[in-house]
Amino acid sequence: MLLTGIARLGRDCELRYLPDGTAVANLALAFNYGAKAADGKRPTQWLDGAIFGKRAEALKPHLLKGTALGVTLSDPHIETFARKDGTRGEKLVGRIIDLEFAGGAAQPAQPTNTTAPAAAPAASPSAPAAGGFNDFEDDVPF
Repeated sequence: MLLTGIARLGRDCELRYLPDGTAVANLALAFNYGAKAADGKRPTQWLDGAIFGKRAEALKPHLLKGTALGVTLSDPHIETFARKDGTRGEKLVGRIIDLEFAGGAAQPAQPTNTTAPAAAPAASPSAPAAGGFNDFEDDVPF
């Protein structure tokens, strides 16, 4: 069985390694579904997804909390686990077989540039290019 949808990351990606050295990236995926409630929020289904191998290592720096992803998971199933208080918990898990960034990604804090940019030298007029793509108008006619 495959499950495909758009989700947001609930926390930054966690990268771990199996005893054989294979990298595993664990993702907390939040899928919204259904109609908005009276408070204006839609219900959320959480799912734990895993990516294996070199792909997990390469994607780790880009998988930050709040990032929107299009994902396809294979073998979605419910796993049981023991909570810290000793009670039994259940979670929905799957293996991520396809992942695409869907925009709206969380951006790490960037330092602001407080200095004014240097003035660019004045461009001298040049002869128009002879034929080519620059001859087309920038506006689309529809």
